[in-house]
Amino acid sequence: MAKIIKWQIKRFNELSLHELYSLLHLRSHVFVVEQNCVYQDIDNKDEKAMHVLGKCEEQIVAYARLFNAGDYFENASIGRVVIHPEYRDKKWGHELMQQAIEGIESIFETKQITISAQLYLKKFYETHDFVPTSEMYLEDDIPHIEMKRGY
Repeated sequence: MAKIIKWQIKRFNELSLHELYSLLHLRSHVFVVEQNCVYQDIDNKDEKAMHVLGKCEEQIVAYARLFNAGDYFENASIGRVVIHPEYRDKKWGHELMQQAIEGIESIFETKQITISAQLYLKKFYETHDFVPTSEMYLEDDIPHIEMKRGY
């Protein structure tokens, strides 16, 4: 039987303790452990964000956070885009980006979105109509590039 993912977007205060723990665990698993990058993931921005949760069998396996214009970048933004390693073969990253973009457009009523993308994912984000708007820069010793959509 094919695995199904269910999507939700929640404010910080709508997250259950279990959901908060699970999303922080996923982010730490990928961004700190898998990518071998010591950085401050809990950055005091989660409370401002909208949280896109992708659940499979009640486990959070896909996640992103959404910000209104001015809360992170000048424009609305998407960040902490992550798929659990065991589910990457499902291509749910594309569904996650669709959910995030639609969330920005409906919640914040804008089509202008800025992201700070890991450079190796540039082509992935280009398939979602993001275009590079900066040279490569290091963020936590990982090559990144600023990309924008909706201009």
